[in-house]
Amino acid sequence: MIRRPNTLNARCCCCRASMDLLLPKDTQTYSIAVFGVQTVGCTGAVRLGAELLRSCYCSSSSWSGPILLSSPCDDSLAGTFKAAGIEDVQYYRYWDAESNGVCVENIVHDLENAPEQCVVVLFASGHRPTGAELSQEDWKRVAEVMVKRQLFPFFLIPAQGLCSGSLEQDAWPIRHCVSLGLELLCAQSFSHNFGLYGERVGHLLYVLKQNLLAVQSQAEKFVQTLWSCPPMEGARVVATVLSNPAHLVDWQESVKAIAERCMLIRERLRERLRLLGGPWHWDHIIKPGGLYCSFGLNTQQVEFLVQKKHIYLLPNGCLNVSAINSRNLDYVAESIHQALSSKL
Repeated sequence: MIRRPNTLNARCCCCRASMDLLLPKDTQTYSIAVFGVQTVGCTGAVRLGAELLRSCYCSSSSWSGPILLSSPCDDSLAGTFKAAGIEDVQYYRYWDAESNGVCVENIVHDLENAPEQCVVVLFASGHRPTGAELSQEDWKRVAEVMVKRQLFPFFLIPAQGLCSGSLEQDAWPIRHCVSLGLELLCAQSFSHNFGLYGERVGHLLYVLKQNLLAVQSQAEKFVQTLWSCPPMEGARVVATVLSNPAHLVDWQESVKAIAERCMLIRERLRERLRLLGGPWHWDHIIKPGGLYCSFGLNTQQVEFLVQKKHIYLLPNGCLNVSAINSRNLDYVAESIHQALSSKL
């Protein structure tokens, strides 16, 4: 069964509630122990996790890699691991440009050929920057390879609930891996689903089979050198909402409403783009959920939208769909159509 520490770190007042969002309270089938540390956003959780991996993952010597990131991935991830002294950063194929979607065959192939016991960074939901997600059947295939190859999953869940509208569904890949007996790390953020962008409330979950106290002690030492004390006001907000049943229900309903709004925007945008004509197919923009969506644009088309139309996308053509509303929907659709149709 899950053994949760009785005494949580004094700086981490929202950790217990954060863990309960990721793992079920009443599970009796897991022979693991868990602990959590409050961090400065998701980036802080990744950095702390990287430090723990380098110092604790290999018991005989200091581990230095490799880390496997998705291709493409958030530009800052590789830099965060390298800042912790992990220089061996490699990539597995995730996005297929031809189909404008995730390719599980490529993922499975690359993980099967990855070095044993390497660390694989995975987005449990809301992959950034593409927004594309794996189905539960796909996750089962990936988890099977992780077990067979003795790979260590490092999950990121930056916007739990905002992808599918369900907290449980967005956390399903993590729960499934734990049910298989995998040890793992998970970097969690409350910036998006609580709107705490100025407070940067994050959380690092560590799932272990042994050496819990040693790793927890090491984590506390790293926290003292990295940021000493994370933001407390945001943590109090998260703890208050998640520990109060009435507040929790209200928050879940709000998160679900945002997820449904984003999906409605995707559907309306697809319809506008379809009516504008052209040889392009737009079904891929409604397949994922969450805040981010990739349109398959090249560098010149992205630059045109940013410089000429003031529609701000990531360099790979990924757009935050929550910024689209009824007033700018037509403008965004027409601008994307123009970028694709014009000779830039």
